Amino acid sequence: MSNSRLKLSFATSDYEHVRDVTMGTVEPEGIELVPITLQIEEMFYRFINFEEFDISEISSGKYTSMISQADDRFVGLPIFPSRVARQSSVYILPDGPIKKAEDLRGRRVGVPEWGQSASVYSRGWIEHDVGIPLTEIEWYQAGVNQPGRKEKVALNLPEGIVLNPEPEKSLSGMLLSGEIDAILTAHAPELVEKRDKRIVRLFPNYREVEKQYYRDTGIWPIMHLYAIRREVFEANPWVAQSMCKALTEAKNRSMERMLDITACRVPVGWIYDMAEESRDLFGDDFYPYGIEPNRTTLEAFLLYGYEQGLFHKHLKPEDMFPKEVQSEFKV
Repeated sequence: MSNSRLKLSFATSDYEHVRDVTMGTVEPEGIELVPITLQIEEMFYRFINFEEFDISEISSGKYTSMISQADDRFVGLPIFPSRVARQSSVYILPDGPIKKAEDLRGRRVGVPEWGQSASVYSRGWIEHDVGIPLTEIEWYQAGVNQPGRKEKVALNLPEGIVLNPEPEKSLSGMLLSGEIDAILTAHAPELVEKRDKRIVRLFPNYREVEKQYYRDTGIWPIMHLYAIRREVFEANPWVAQSMCKALTEAKNRSMERMLDITACRVPVGWIYDMAEESRDLFGDDFYPYGIEPNRTTLEAFLLYGYEQGLFHKHLKPEDMFPKEVQSEFKV
């Protein structure tokens, strides 16, 4: 039977809510998957630059920037394996000049890439909610912990935005030396991961700050999506819906496990209580896929990215995905 199925490579991070697909418990119809689990930055680098995988997780920021520039090598799916609120991603020195978000005005702020999805939302929050125009911040781009990181997509920066690439430096080193005043990054600085208090978060109580941000705006930031190489999609357009159905089923099974108080399914105490809290905040489907349940977030993301010069056109959510996955059948 397996010989009659289309064999495709599938690169992804090791998510609990995707694992039923990568382990073969849930099989996409008509597809024999070859799962490849990779570190995020490596996976994005290899997929965007070399197209090494048939289906891969990809940065929503980089993917959308590409399609806004008519680079259509990939076909996106409205399946969002990683979503993280981003007030938690602002890092500062404990004795530095920034004590509150408003102090970012007139300061020097580093990002690992202007095109990183996390920083799109962070900058959107700074401009639209904190009230600081991005032109009133001096921006720097470098790797978080290591020198040498570069932008992966072409930018169309608005007039007045200053972005200084620093290929020979790291953001963590620049923060410690006083060359910048804050970092916006998805991947926490290594010192923070090691609980070294020389670098700290702007919001120690970030969970409460981020929940209130969602209540106020309806925005729950989407970091990543899955995409198919266009050659694969055009030869087999049914693959898109098949993958969406399988990944949605895997996610639904994962949510059921998180709500099960009979046994702890992940090594986190009170995980079922956290899942119930998420259900209270986000609704019964507390990790939604698809366009319509995520329209508020997607529209904000597309506006922010366009305003910031990452997206070269102001797109609609429907522009991100093929018609085959923009709706689903009903019985």
